Amino acid sequence: MQGYDDNSSADLDTRRRRARFRSWHRGMREADLILGGFADDRIEALNAGELDQYEALLKVPDGDFLAWVTGEKPVPPAFDTPLFRSIRDKSTALTSRSR
Repeated sequence: MQGYDDNSSADLDTRRRRARFRSWHRGMREADLILGGFADDRIEALNAGELDQYEALLKVPDGDFLAWVTGEKPVPPAFDTPLFRSIRDKSTALTSRSR
């Protein structure tokens, strides 16, 4: 379609809204809290490339995601991005404060 831009502001806004909803409705409460909290705080600031990375993380099963965040399993190179590390670091900081 001529004039259609996948990274238009309106398209990014729609993707951000969907990602925020999916972040809070994953299935495991722990993953909901980590990703939902991140989405509430940071999703509006993500550019198109970062949003692509975030949407890919949302497709990862909760058990794998939580194992990566807690360090129980190594993070696969495709997911070991600055975005993932910021999610993991925020999660670790929240956990440390609640002890």
